[in-house]
Amino acid sequence: MSLSRIPSTFASYVSLTKPRITVFVVMTAFVGFVAGTNGPLSSLALPLLLHTLLGTALVASGTSAFNQVREVDLDGLMKRTQDRPLPSGRISLRGAALFAGALSVVGLAELFLFTNVLTTALAAFTLVSYVGLYTPMKTRSHASTVIGAVPGALPPLGGYTAATGALGLPGLALFAILFVWQLPHFFAIGWRHRADYARAGVRILPVIDPSGRRTARQTLLWTAVLLPISILPSLVGTAGFAYAFGAFVLTLLFLRSSLRFARERTDGRARSLFLASIGWLPAILILLVLDRV
Repeated sequence: MSLSRIPSTFASYVSLTKPRITVFVVMTAFVGFVAGTNGPLSSLALPLLLHTLLGTALVASGTSAFNQVREVDLDGLMKRTQDRPLPSGRISLRGAALFAGALSVVGLAELFLFTNVLTTALAAFTLVSYVGLYTPMKTRSHASTVIGAVPGALPPLGGYTAATGALGLPGLALFAILFVWQLPHFFAIGWRHRADYARAGVRILPVIDPSGRRTARQTLLWTAVLLPISILPSLVGTAGFAYAFGAFVLTLLFLRSSLRFARERTDGRARSLFLASIGWLPAILILLVLDRV
């Protein structure tokens, strides 16, 4: 490899890790760690927190890389993904697989050595269920969306168990919030890119539901479920009234976008719903940390 290609190759390997998703995963793990810390935030065990976030980031990066290895053929069929490093041929499949394996092993070792067995097991289950179950299921059943929401909701629970060494209601409440949020979020993405997904044979609900009625109903249902789910942290003692009130108002705004999409199943409404979902989750997490402070 010539020296001139090193920066491009490095960037390609970095893109395999889906950095934006990794940042999101680390953020939710941080909130889970905060939820599992008793007393003021000044009492956070910083070395343990750093090891937790580093291990989580490495496993999340490895998971994303393995996902692209498994989906290289599908990515090559979709316009939105055909320029990724593997379908475009910028890096080899073998190199990507070795890279994904190294990230995953180092991340799991980091969690095992510096956190606890439970947190490591949750991270390992996230990796295996996402790559081994959710990824191949996408071309077989629209139920894959619900299945994939499980590993997607585990990082905050892992952050909580790293801080406490055990499962608990505050961690499970965060898991529930992440699980439910992913469904309207992904339905918005799926509707906007349904033609692309159909071209690749991905059997998500927006693909097998041309009218969009079922997609709209499911979107509206799961967003409505967020109303009670979003205030769970206050009910289990992780947050107070300020969080509960703010979360309820934010979820009402999210629900309004979902209702508009249900009434007008257009790409524009789906995009607005997607943006609402992207704004809702960080706002909820920030609100939770601020209330905790």
